[in-house]
Formats: sequence, structure tokens, C-alpha cells
Amino acid sequence: MDHGPSTMNYEPSTHEPSTMNHMLTPNFNPFPLLSTERLLLRQIGREDVTGVFSLRSDKRIMQFIDRPLLQSIDDAYELIQKTDDSLSANDGITWGISLKNDTQLIGTIGFWRIAKEHYRAEIGYLLHPDFQGKGMMREALTAVLDYGFRTMGLHSVEANVNPANSASRKLMESNNFIMEAYFKENYYHDGKFLDSVIYSLLAPGDDV
Repeated sequence: MDHGPSTMNYEPSTHEPSTMNHMLTPNFNPFPLLSTERLLLRQIGREDVTGVFSLRSDKRIMQFIDRPLLQSIDDAYELIQKTDDSLSANDGITWGISLKNDTQLIGTIGFWRIAKEHYRAEIGYLLHPDFQGKGMMREALTAVLDYGFRTMGLHSVEANVNPANSASRKLMESNNFIMEAYFKENYYHDGKFLDSVIYSLLAPGDDV
């Protein structure tokens, strides 16, 4: 993952506990397009199946994602369908990352798990190695967090990181995420028990 220093200039949150509903009610219809200086964050469609397969079958990209590699184009179609189902139910949202002048899918980022009763979401992201080290994931992360706090009304965002993924850990820390926990061998993947690091970020103005 890409990393580097970053400053997030958010307005204070207006979602004070006294004015909150009993449960978060996100609505992703119509799909929210986000843009940064260089990137367009857009909906992933079936026309992106080759790009999805290329990303999720690449051992370099998936080294620290700890999910099974896609084995076929059909697997990619199935993943896109799962993403669509989660979006339709307002249970999660994933953006495809493309350069503004190109439709090629170079990565993904999103709130793949939303705990509506806790106003909390877990963020996940990946980026093709050709585009790492250039500040692009930092741009995408800033835009998505801004949307999560300002528009969705999230109180906190969580990231579950493989401790060996030093680039992702630096990305979290440079964006003011705090390491809240280190779990020993709590995750079983590919025949091994793996450790997990949990990072979190509170909405601006809610960390008092």
C-alpha cells in the first residue's frame, strides 16, 4: 500500500450523541462519485471484471490482504455481485480507483463492513504495485474518510491490518489512526494463524 505524510482538514462533526438516531442509516443510491487531484473513485461494474480479476489474483497485491486469490473470471464476477448486493442493502460500499484520464481499475477502497448500531465502519483498500509509492492511496483514503464522516455520519473507522504490512501501518499512522489492539494469532488463513493489528480513527470533534 501507498503511504506518506498527510493532513486531513475536516470540519468538526455535527453528529453529536444527543442528536444521533438509534442507528446509522446510510444510503448509497445514487452511487457517490468521489474525486481527488489525480483519481476518480467510482462504482465497480461488470465491465471491470478483468481489472478485478487482475488485482485480486495478483500475489504481490494480495500478500497482506489475507483473502483467497481469485482463480477465474467467474470468481471476479461473483465478487462484483457480492459488492453490488452489499451496496444495494446499504451494508457496505466499495469504490473502484482509476486515474482521472483512464478507465483502468488500479485499486479499490471502501467501507466493506458497517456496524450501523455503532456508527462504525471497517475500511479496506488495495492498489496495484505500479501505482504505489506515489501518494495515490493517501488521496483515496482522505476522500473516503471525508465522505464517511461528513456524509455517512460515521463516529469511527476501523482498519484491520496484517502486522507485517509496514506500508499499510504507516498509511494509517500518517492519517492519525491510533493502534488500539494487537491480537496474537486470532486469524486463520492459508493454513496459518496470523496476528492482527487494529487501528481506529474517531470523527473530528468526537474524540473528547
